[in-house]
Formats: sequence, structure tokens, C-alpha cells
Amino acid sequence: MKQDLHPEYKFLTVRLADGTEFQTRSTMDSDTYASEVDSTNHPFYTGRRQYVDTAGRVEKFRRRYGKRDAKAEAEKEEAPEA
Repeated sequence: MKQDLHPEYKFLTVRLADGTEFQTRSTMDSDTYASEVDSTNHPFYTGRRQYVDTAGRVEKFRRRYGKRDAKAEAEKEEAPEA
């Protein structure tokens, strides 16, 4: 086997949305990983749908990926055209 070919494989603590934690191994650089979705809140496992307002999802996306003027752009989109 070639040396220095594979990434470093170390322990990682995974924190689920319901607060439970477990340890696994991963190649991630961090020591912890926080999951927003797990089997206690995902519609596939719960059997019920969760409706999230699309504006909330858009705002979350823009906050996460660096959209600078999201509020002004959202107001522009909501304004009726004359």
C-alpha cells in the first residue's frame, strides 16, 4: 500500500437535532458535527409533513451562503409591479 495516500481517519462526535450524541470515525477536520435533520424530525421517518415557509428557507440559504442584501431584495420581489 502506498504511503500518504489516504486521508487521516479520526474520531468525530455527531450531535443530532434531538440532542443525542454518538462517536464515529471520519475524515472531517472538526471534532464535532451538528446535524439539523435526523430520524426524529424528518418527514420520511415521522410520516407527517412539515411545511416550512419558503421565505424562511430562502433567508436561511442567503444567510448561509453570503447573500449580502437579502432583505432589500426580498422587499423588491414582494413589491407589486405597476
